[in-house]
Amino acid sequence: MSAPLSSRALGRALLARQHLLARSPLDAAAMLEHLVGLQAQAAPEPPYLGLLSRIEGFHPAQLSTLLESRQAVRIALQRGTIHLVTARDCLTLRPLLQPVHDRWLRGSYAKRLPDLDLDAPDGAAPVAALARELVEAEPLTFQKLGPLLAPAFPRSEPAALAQAARCALPLVQVPPRGVWGRSGPAAHTTAEHWLGGPLDTEPVLDALVLRYLAAFGPATATDVQKWSGLTRIGPVLARLADRLVRLRDESGRTLYDLPDAPRPGAGVPAPVRLLAPFDNLLLSHADRSRVLPEEYRARVMTVNGIVLGTVLVDGAVAGTWRLDEDLLTVRPFAPLPEAAMPGVEEEGARVLAFVGAVDGRVVVAAAD
Repeated sequence: MSAPLSSRALGRALLARQHLLARSPLDAAAMLEHLVGLQAQAAPEPPYLGLLSRIEGFHPAQLSTLLESRQAVRIALQRGTIHLVTARDCLTLRPLLQPVHDRWLRGSYAKRLPDLDLDAPDGAAPVAALARELVEAEPLTFQKLGPLLAPAFPRSEPAALAQAARCALPLVQVPPRGVWGRSGPAAHTTAEHWLGGPLDTEPVLDALVLRYLAAFGPATATDVQKWSGLTRIGPVLARLADRLVRLRDESGRTLYDLPDAPRPGAGVPAPVRLLAPFDNLLLSHADRSRVLPEEYRARVMTVNGIVLGTVLVDGAVAGTWRLDEDLLTVRPFAPLPEAAMPGVEEEGARVLAFVGAVDGRVVVAAAD
């Protein structure tokens, strides 16, 4: 086995695969597929800002058009959270990740759903059948869906019934939800109804793991599990052994990677980047220290589950940023190097121009 990879070297490999060392000419759909979707529970800005940081010349209409033309959708996938993915990935990924949704429903709602036996296979099927009829007749918010389900399941809570439907069915959020410059409630229908095609009946988990490594590797088995929410990834990596290389980090942990994936080395320069709130870069490993110093983690990921927009300096999170109308404020955790300031100004100006803040200003606050 080769020499161990330092945290800095792992960070550079991750940034290269995320197109954060140099912006990419890929279009929005191709980037979505490369990244295996973008975290999107906050609507609509984060996915757009995530693509802005990665794609040269990205314009919001490129992503809005994909949503409005049904070439991309918003749906609960990895870790049970909302992701924005292409239609093709929606139909493949959702059945692969069904165990994540089943486990979450049992753990969070079993006591509130006494009409259902969630320990049985397809325990939520009765709710799913009725919910499918309802949401395929008209897209519904969970606030409307729950009460419509309640008469058939009188001992269960309406809100919990809506969550049972969310877990048992591939429910997509329909536009205008997630469309740039517009607003709308999170109204749902099934992926099959919205996209006019069936879910993949033979999705391949091995292929998903290979895609993860292409976008987020090198990685441990635990990293893959953290990103996906799935368990028992070790046997998958064992099956893929002849297609992977085994590496190790400075703690001696085994890392898996694609043989030809970029690993540019610790010395490669990393430009300043402003990462979107909830950016995938910070949510896809068990050990995030390759880009997020552990001492800053609690300042980026709040106790109520919010992940703030962050500033990358020399390949690592060095602070947070926030946009309030035409004022973009950067809050560094320690004084920024003077050499980083032009990059901070440039990236901040890029965000301001993107959101149409023609008179916007970038302010760097004193280090916290």
